[in-house]
This record gives sequence, C-alpha cells and structure tokens, in this order.
Amino acid sequence: MVDHPRARKLADRIQQVVAQMLDTRIKDPRLGFVTVTDVRVTGDLQHASVFYTVLGDEEARTGTAQALESAKGLIRSEVGKQTGVRLTPTLEFHLDAVPETAAHLDAALLEAARRDAEVSALATGAQYAGEADPYRKPADEDEDGEPDAAR
Repeated sequence: MVDHPRARKLADRIQQVVAQMLDTRIKDPRLGFVTVTDVRVTGDLQHASVFYTVLGDEEARTGTAQALESAKGLIRSEVGKQTGVRLTPTLEFHLDAVPETAAHLDAALLEAARRDAEVSALATGAQYAGEADPYRKPADEDEDGEPDAAR
C-alpha cells in the first residue's frame, strides 16, 4: 500500500482536530481520559480510521466508545470545517491495542530475562563432559609431522 502524501497530511490534521474537539468541545460524562494515537486515511480521502487509547478499566473503555460514537457527527462536521476538503471523510473510531500489546511484550521480556538468569546460574558450576578443548593443536604432533599415536 502506497502512503499518499496528501492522505498523510489530512490524517495529521484530522488527528489534531479530533484531539482538540475531545479536549475542549465534547462534554460527555462517559468520555474518559482519551488519547488519539493515530489516524489513517484511505488513498481516496473518503474514510478515516481514528485510533485511540483510554486510561482506565473496561467500563471506561466501553463508555468512551459510546461517547465517541454519539459525538461522531459533531466531530466530523468540525473536521470538514477545519480541513477544507471537498468531501469530508467518514470517521471510524477504533480502540488501539498498543498498551495491551506493550504489557504482553513486557511480560515476555521479563520471563526471558528470568530464564537467562536461571541458565547462567546453572552454567556457573557446570563442567565439560569431555575435554575442555577437544580440537588437535600443532603441539600434539611428534617430530616427523605425524599425529601422536598415543591419542
């Protein structure tokens, strides 16, 4: 998929307008502490997907989703006024899964660090099963250049 420069500019502007609207004009009590993380606009500039995160529990997320859905028309009209494009794109709000993914990756990294520490603790007292260096060296040959027969 090609990232069109005009779509990227419009997405950046929509992100600013939506964040400003949520901060100043939308007074819905269901609206939690919302952060607009990203906006993606299609190449034909007809549809915009707004990604957001909410600080709080599952109840705050569902309340915020309902508040955004009910304020979608007001936000879209303000986007149309402030962007000046001929056709205002439709808005879709999506809960961004970045915090949950980051928490999952953080837990996986902690588990990997714990296992690495466990392996290094086991390796400190470990001994080789055979010789420490099983490879032949030039000192192992006798005077005529033949490998030592005793080995």
